[in-house]
Amino acid sequence: MASQDWFDKDFYKVLGVSKDVSEAELKKTYRKLARKYHPDSNQGDAQAEAKFKEISEAHSVLSDPEQRKEYDAIRAMGGGARFTAPGNAGGNAGGNAGFEDVFGGMFGGAGGGRGQQQYTFQQGGGYDDILGGLFGGQGGRFGQTSGGYRGYGGPSRGADVNASATIDFLTATQGDTITLQTSDGRPIKVKIPAGVADGQKIKLRGKGQPSPDGGEAGDIILTVTVRKHPVFEREGLNLRVNVPVTFVEAALGATIEVPTLGGDPVKLRVAPGTPSGRVLRVKGRGVKTAKGVGDLLAVVQVAVPSHLNSAAQEALEKLREALPDENPREDLLAKARG
Repeated sequence: MASQDWFDKDFYKVLGVSKDVSEAELKKTYRKLARKYHPDSNQGDAQAEAKFKEISEAHSVLSDPEQRKEYDAIRAMGGGARFTAPGNAGGNAGGNAGFEDVFGGMFGGAGGGRGQQQYTFQQGGGYDDILGGLFGGQGGRFGQTSGGYRGYGGPSRGADVNASATIDFLTATQGDTITLQTSDGRPIKVKIPAGVADGQKIKLRGKGQPSPDGGEAGDIILTVTVRKHPVFEREGLNLRVNVPVTFVEAALGATIEVPTLGGDPVKLRVAPGTPSGRVLRVKGRGVKTAKGVGDLLAVVQVAVPSHLNSAAQEALEKLREALPDENPREDLLAKARG
């Protein structure tokens, strides 16, 4: 939105350029001034900070073709111009109402009412590219992602920083404190909460880039990668483990030992006639978090012997003769036929 104080501000003069300055020359001039007056280069210098805000405002208007056109139109009317509010013909200026009514009609307002064009300072693109080149970025495992000086709206927030950490399965499940090393050699301790998942992001507030002008620091956004476990898999808060049993154990029943994560094995009873794939649940031996506790899911896998001696083969032949003549796939085939 056009600002009434544009009448009194000569943005071309602020930047020291002519009114027909090209986009390239405008950018070049702004870069030079930004380097000279940036708060990072003038710690504690209030005049330099004020000057930086002033040139930032001027550049944000003149670098936008639409805003520049609007600004030039306003300035062409004369710096001392004032507008009479509706109903006050011949009187003095009626404040912002008269100003906005006039410019609402000039620059796209509905029915001569208040103007709808927004006047904003857009961060990113040219501004970030310029200051990134002037004052440097971050390397290594940390990368600057956002933040920076806001122009003229008060202290800016420091830039956020991306980071990554690879942890083992047990650490992710039970939680721990790890130490990250920043690109400038600073150690940062990070508390990994119990139950953190692969790919989860952890925000470390105030641990990112400092503000260039006394505002709050940015954050570190830590992405966690969890190494796979050779035995256990996670399903939410539950842990799943495949447990082999022999044919005899599955057929006749048995008591077996099942491993737990980071603890002693537990004993489970396998009922006679247990099929492969049946899940035996151990309450409370899964992932423990502030939101709840999961279970350990032991999945029975019937192990078939790959080699039989003659005595074992003969015994199985006799077993087959003794068993009922039935086809365990009969129901499956019937359902497939529809």
